[in-house]
Amino acid sequence: MHRTMSQLNVPLSPDLAPDSVQSYSWRDYHCTYEVVPGTGDVALLLIHPIGVGLSRQFWYPFCQAWGSAAPAAPLYLPDLLGCGDSSMPAASYQPEDWAEQLLHFLTTIVQQPVILVAQGALLPVALVLAQRAESTGLIRGLILAGPPSWPVMTTEAPAWQNRLLWRIFDSPVGQLFYRYARRRQFLASFSEKQLFARPEDITEEWLSMLVAGAADADSRHAVFSFLAGFWRRDYETDLETLRQPTLVAVGTTASSISQSGKSETPEARLQQYLSHLPQGEGIQVEGRNVLPYESTAQFIAAIAPFVAAQCQT
Repeated sequence: MHRTMSQLNVPLSPDLAPDSVQSYSWRDYHCTYEVVPGTGDVALLLIHPIGVGLSRQFWYPFCQAWGSAAPAAPLYLPDLLGCGDSSMPAASYQPEDWAEQLLHFLTTIVQQPVILVAQGALLPVALVLAQRAESTGLIRGLILAGPPSWPVMTTEAPAWQNRLLWRIFDSPVGQLFYRYARRRQFLASFSEKQLFARPEDITEEWLSMLVAGAADADSRHAVFSFLAGFWRRDYETDLETLRQPTLVAVGTTASSISQSGKSETPEARLQQYLSHLPQGEGIQVEGRNVLPYESTAQFIAAIAPFVAAQCQT
């Protein structure tokens, strides 16, 4: 059965232990976030990637190093629904679901202008959020960290294929696969083959974070929604009509999991984005596909001038 977010009503998650974790309700779901205080009237809203064990904690190294940046804007780290300490309903998540969650978070919790920082294939969520928040004037700019290859972002996956994959994942077969995928050995192998430029950057902290984050089997629903491709659409027009200034950061050894993007070089990927963004800037950062984590200092240095510029407008 293909269940959507609107068809579910799950109870709130229990209270959280860490004092730094705060919460709010959205559509009767329990949603969590953390805040790193800073200076200035413009904050960064950090959108974590979707994957086995991933949550707001993906941004912890970035947050620890951000204090030396200028300006040290406040940081907001929300857990997307289905991830981290937020509720994990058994549903197929669409980009619109997460964008609506973040729009509520932005207008009721943050309540100040932000720069969206979207990791990897969460770019569609940032695009939908930018569109739906346009009337608020709260989104000052976007930073795309390791965005997907251009063919992936401009090719729509067939709806029947999405539904078929979801039915497979949303079954006992999918549950068995998730048990396998959250094993430390698999996570280490996948990280080396697909995410990091250097094996030595795959730290114990990284693997422990993923293992702990995937301990709750209900975390599989967000991951399977991503793998089923509900986010795979043609976003070319959305990118071409994006009103806000946008910085695209691509790794010097960026790669693509999708077959359609394997032949694209990092330089070609960057140029494709810049040729379609009305107010686009681009930069290459040493690293592969998870730049804020594997190349934290370099990534911060690369985005700091863009952040400073948006804070002055």
